[in-house]
Amino acid sequence: MKRVIRLLLLGVMGLAIGIPFAAILAAENALHIWDRPSPDDDLARAVARESISVWETAKIEAADGVRLEAWVFTPSQANGSAVILLHGVGDTRRGVWAKASFLLKNGFTVLTPDARGHGSSGGSIITYGVRESGDVRAWADWLFQHRPITRLYGFGFSMGAAILLQSLPVEPRFRAVIAEAPFCTFEQIAFDRMTQMAGLPLVVAWPIVKLGVLYTRVRYSVNLNDASPAAATRRSHVPTLLIHGTLDTNISIRHSRHLAAANRELVLWEVPGGHHIDVESVTAPAFYETKVTEWFRSHP
Repeated sequence: MKRVIRLLLLGVMGLAIGIPFAAILAAENALHIWDRPSPDDDLARAVARESISVWETAKIEAADGVRLEAWVFTPSQANGSAVILLHGVGDTRRGVWAKASFLLKNGFTVLTPDARGHGSSGGSIITYGVRESGDVRAWADWLFQHRPITRLYGFGFSMGAAILLQSLPVEPRFRAVIAEAPFCTFEQIAFDRMTQMAGLPLVVAWPIVKLGVLYTRVRYSVNLNDASPAAATRRSHVPTLLIHGTLDTNISIRHSRHLAAANRELVLWEVPGGHHIDVESVTAPAFYETKVTEWFRSHP
């Protein structure tokens, strides 16, 4: 019996030491992109050439002084509308080039930023929308100041989709947005990462996530509980199309279902057989392109 008690005490001590360490490690890994690929201007030239458009690199300063960079493409026959395209975590503006290409061919001006902490943009950490939502507003300001547009739209993927949704309360000029595979709250996607991908039981994952959020708040003055598309869209009246593959194991479709259930004005397009942000290939590119462009055009 004494041996069992000693083992239990050792186990408790191990958890008491190991869980805080795991929480700090998980938080630091979530906040930093350690290997940051850079965008390639050759790709921008190719997109511009294929879509008969011109491009340039745009640079702005965020509200907290972080320098941000983007490509901006202007089609030869612009329709007066612009789309801000937002990539996913660990990616760069390169990751949305195919969407930029078909939007340009349909007359939309396109701005593709590197999110803070990614690519050529500055920023030492990423905050999953807490600070990035303000960055979206800053890019919208740039577009209205530097391009002759009258209509603004947004299109985001994964983390970029979540950021876009969180920008709606601070950027009222969006006529309509599309969010493909967003998470509903940072806490929920963090639990998913711990339980599904790391294979931890909920009883262990729960304190790791909670302590990780607390550590981030103390260490970096960022409350990741504020990274909540669910809270941002609950009372939003911006026309919003959610797109999610039914077989997505990276960000489960339940996240989009939760968002749609909380605000019945949101439209959810569930794509059978779709995995994470591969809906375009699952549904056929031409059909996907039509779905996207018609959503924007139907909200002038």
